Amino acid sequence: MFPGFDKIVEERIKNAQKKGGFNNLPGSGKPLDLDDDSCVAEDLRLAYKILKNADFVPPEIEIKNEIKKTEDLLAGMKDEKEKYRLLKKLNFLILKLNSMRSTSINFDVPQQYVDRVMRRMESNNASNSSATKPQKFKERK
Repeated sequence: MFPGFDKIVEERIKNAQKKGGFNNLPGSGKPLDLDDDSCVAEDLRLAYKILKNADFVPPEIEIKNEIKKTEDLLAGMKDEKEKYRLLKKLNFLILKLNSMRSTSINFDVPQQYVDRVMRRMESNNASNSSATKPQKFKERK
């Protein structure tokens, strides 16, 4: 997509919502029909139905589910060593998920430690800059 295009789309959607453009749409307030396979090619419908009935999940979705479980475990963990181990596992899963995709890098899932490292670096830079004052050197005669 073009840079900034998503902002234009979001703005138009918000304007339509304010004007009531989404009120009284057909099927509004009713549950979605998830068994509607009219958008699937006829020769694939039977195969998709068999896979769905067998509870088959595509590998990408399987990894996403594992990422969610790992994030939930990580949120309630107290032990630092175990947290570190889980964080490494989580970042590996995210890396694996991102490498499976053949889409733009904009859709990659960010790894979890990046924001922590950036905060630590910023706090270190702030403490170092306040701790180290410019030193005056004596001139040699």
